Amino acid sequence: MNKIALYFIFIFALCAGNALAQRPTQNIDPEKLQAARIAFITSRIDLKPEQAEKFWPIFNQYTEQREATMKSMSGLNRGIESISEEEAKSRIQKRLQLQQKMLDDEKAFINEVSKVITSKQVLMLNNIARDFNRHIYQRQRGSTN
Repeated sequence: MNKIALYFIFIFALCAGNALAQRPTQNIDPEKLQAARIAFITSRIDLKPEQAEKFWPIFNQYTEQREATMKSMSGLNRGIESISEEEAKSRIQKRLQLQQKMLDDEKAFINEVSKVITSKQVLMLNNIARDFNRHIYQRQRGSTN
């Protein structure tokens, strides 16, 4: 039961990070944002050039898969006021399947990326997306004040 609770907390943290990342930004160039994200993660986990060359394709593929799954999960919440009880049960099952897919994708990512970076670097990745979103938000607030 403890592992399941931890996985749900992790998934919730990812959802919260994605929600922050999806807020409309004012005058932010997507290319500059991506470059800032790469620099932030690279410096935070101290990626060496040879690691970075192999890390980024793996990380980007995982991120794309996770975002697609999150989008599918958010679609399950549309129109819930007018669905039948059977449809609600179906959507709950679909959500659980998508959460399991996210967990399976994360396990595959960790397995693959562990061949490129250290276990300590892998652990450091857990909070980096949220930290980056917070960093961008704070910079954005600072530049508008």
